Amino acid sequence: MTTIGTKPGPPEPSKRKSFRILERDEGLKITLISLHGLIRAKEPELGRDSDTGGQITYVLELAKELASQPQVREVELLTRQIFDPKISDDYAKLEEPIAENAKIVRIPFGPKRYLKKEAFWPYIDLFIDQVLVHFRRTGIPDIIHGHYADAGLAGAQLSRLLHVPFIFTGHSLGRVKRQRLTAAKKNIESLDRRYKFELRTEAEEIALETASMVVTSTSQEVEQQYELYDHYVPARMEVIPPGVDLSRFSPAGDDWQRPAFADSLDPFLRDPDKPMILTMARPDERKNLSKLVEVYGTSEQLQKLANLVLIMGTRDDMSDLPRPQQRIIDQILRMIDKYNLYGKVAYPKTHTPSDVPELYRMATKGKGVFINPALTEPFGLTLLEAGATGLPIVATNDGGPRDIIANCDNGLLIDPLDNEMIEKALLRVLSEPESWKKWSEAGIHGTRKHYSWSNHAKRYLRDLDDILEHSSVPALVSSPRARRLPEFDRLIVTDLDNTLTGDPDALAEFASILDQHEHIGFAIATGRRLDSALELIGDLGLRRPDVIDTDAGTLLHYGDKLTPDRSWRKQIGYAWKPDAIHESLDHLPGFFLQDDTHQSEFKISYEIDTSLAPGTTEIKKILREAGIRAKVILSLGMYLDIIPVRGGSEMAIRHLMYKWGFSSEHVLVAGDSGNDAGMLLGRTLGVVVGNYSPELERLRNLPRIYFAEQPHARGILEGINYYNFLDNITIPNDQIEP
Repeated sequence: MTTIGTKPGPPEPSKRKSFRILERDEGLKITLISLHGLIRAKEPELGRDSDTGGQITYVLELAKELASQPQVREVELLTRQIFDPKISDDYAKLEEPIAENAKIVRIPFGPKRYLKKEAFWPYIDLFIDQVLVHFRRTGIPDIIHGHYADAGLAGAQLSRLLHVPFIFTGHSLGRVKRQRLTAAKKNIESLDRRYKFELRTEAEEIALETASMVVTSTSQEVEQQYELYDHYVPARMEVIPPGVDLSRFSPAGDDWQRPAFADSLDPFLRDPDKPMILTMARPDERKNLSKLVEVYGTSEQLQKLANLVLIMGTRDDMSDLPRPQQRIIDQILRMIDKYNLYGKVAYPKTHTPSDVPELYRMATKGKGVFINPALTEPFGLTLLEAGATGLPIVATNDGGPRDIIANCDNGLLIDPLDNEMIEKALLRVLSEPESWKKWSEAGIHGTRKHYSWSNHAKRYLRDLDDILEHSSVPALVSSPRARRLPEFDRLIVTDLDNTLTGDPDALAEFASILDQHEHIGFAIATGRRLDSALELIGDLGLRRPDVIDTDAGTLLHYGDKLTPDRSWRKQIGYAWKPDAIHESLDHLPGFFLQDDTHQSEFKISYEIDTSLAPGTTEIKKILREAGIRAKVILSLGMYLDIIPVRGGSEMAIRHLMYKWGFSSEHVLVAGDSGNDAGMLLGRTLGVVVGNYSPELERLRNLPRIYFAEQPHARGILEGINYYNFLDNITIPNDQIEP
């Protein structure tokens, strides 16, 4: 249980300095977001699990290189703060420097313990609210860049709210992964449950819809992977290959000596001085490591020429690894036994990032080869690292390896399912000294020419400069309010129909509480038009709300005079195409336009017959394929609202809190239907009244969402008591472990 504050009094004046628009010559502030995995600046634990791999190297190196550019003032990498006795205390530090002008900022949200990326989805709204608090304290960045689907969704929502340009890098894509796994005839329903594909692909669609630029590593990503998405817009996609840290990955010098890590290989190998067939990948089915062991185990020539060295992440106890990783390692150990490869194959338990360059140098000194036999490879950072140290490569004929070998000419491509082809490629590298030398020199030269982080940063900033030149100034950056709305320090936001209405006695009791507590503000959020909402408020005998959010979160007004929020008005019409929406949807089966009293400037409302009409997923697809950016909201199973992408009550309430400096812990939100879901999520104090519609059942057991037993306004009163909202606020449901 969390307790908030003391007995309410007048709000204290803010001590925060006022914001201003930075002149461009003062430098850019860039916010990178990467939520999952174990991210730290020094000695990142790459390979610890399936979430802690190349993406972490990518974002750390990107942050460091961008921060070194003269036009960049600051780079922050936002990730998740973790308190877990099973991992290092490093991941609990709020801030950690990466380099000069670059730092990691860890945002607390969701359960404190370490989570796999598939478990993040219920907590994204909590992250968004925490980041808004962070931005209000430190300033709105010039650009937000999300990495992977979860950060893509969070970054897109922050971008829409703050009007900051958004960049997206998918790293790997949900539709591609699902397509490949289902091709292997696995149980589709089980895969969807395990990997949360529906949530992931929708997050990717939202990220692609919002992004001003999508950064990809290869042309294959653009042409064969992103084209699977409804919001595939090639003009917004830039192929900017990542770099390799050339200060770490360089050829061995004349004074190079055998590293200490070699001692961990010796116990495995009968003849440790043989050339090395080196591979480095976490034990994942897609990495195809068992195929490599099979090829080696059935080839007398390979066994005669070289040792096989498998660097498969780190592990203290195999039984602590996720079961899919256990299965892969167990399969490899069985194959070593089957082919009697003892003394020929090394598979050390642990290594550190500082060991990796030395491993490449060891393999290079011994005239060995690096192989990446993955079934698919979006990029292949290890191939660049090996090439930069002078180690020839053999790699799967897919994605990144194609581009790397085309640019650098430092090895051979193989079909990862063709045993004979894999064997012949490895034998050729190991047995042709002239070819080995040519590939070694080409890798050293080519990686420096085509894959330096400096080149990446310059391309990135060139494109960013063009984006910013054509972007309007964020409405909230120049005039955020240093004080709250007058007269109150906390706020109750409630839906109107079926939440406030339905129980006149409870409504009268609620109104009396508002009259007796002047420090509590009153806001209504409704799908109704402003005129209709005001008429019903009058009929109910309620006082005029301090804030009224109408038309499904597209109009925002304040006080008795209904003063419009100009900064909200400035943003809401972005990409709104009502004529195109009518053209795309009016003719669909089961679609019936509601009468004019339910339509407004930024809201198109239908009543639908769900037995005839397509589902919301299909409706979104229809709009996206028509090039329309819009939100689709279904309420009570029959009422469908189409609104602008920057609209919605969840966005309006967050705008309100950011602009007027409200803490989310001082905002109680109550609702009963699907169009209330967005504003109930996040760090506000949510109350679902007892007469709620089935669409809200998915919110049960999430933090800060209380399901009241009583219906209508009586449920709001129950929620007020639950959170002790009239006095010292408490949050009994602040942390709910899944």
